[in-house]
Amino acid sequence: MSSRTRARTVKTAAGVTTVRIPRQRGRRSADPFVVVVPERPTLTRLALDAAARWLWKHRRALAPLTLGVLAFPVTALLHVMAWWSGLVLAPATVVPALWLAIAQRRRPAKGAGVWGWRISAAVLGTSGLAWAASAAGFGPLAGPLELWWLLNLIAAQTTWLIVRRTAN
Repeated sequence: MSSRTRARTVKTAAGVTTVRIPRQRGRRSADPFVVVVPERPTLTRLALDAAARWLWKHRRALAPLTLGVLAFPVTALLHVMAWWSGLVLAPATVVPALWLAIAQRRRPAKGAGVWGWRISAAVLGTSGLAWAASAAGFGPLAGPLELWWLLNLIAAQTTWLIVRRTAN
């Protein structure tokens, strides 16, 4: 049987789309046709796409979560590259208390709710900066720093969501 009339059977993997192009007549040096058929996305790819779209849609609501998750590797790098950076970050823990004093002096809180939110923000800021200084000095996985990070993250995300819902 001649090679021109024999059917060529090529085994392909499951899910692979094959397109058969008949042999071209005429010049032998003619460029072959290339047909690109996109594959159907896998279930994993569809799930990752859906998760990425959801995260992008809610990116403002997840701002504290993003900052908290980024703070973990940044402090790990600071600890590895310059452990003494914790000593440099330690004085920054005073900044939220200074902000509270300046905010209270410029615009005194008229109600207990405003005063409570200001104190909560100052305490949360102080706790976050103290964690960053400790994590940069000792490493983010040292002792109770993981739990402290998680509690700060939960408190910041909860506060952020409450403020976003109640703000006009």
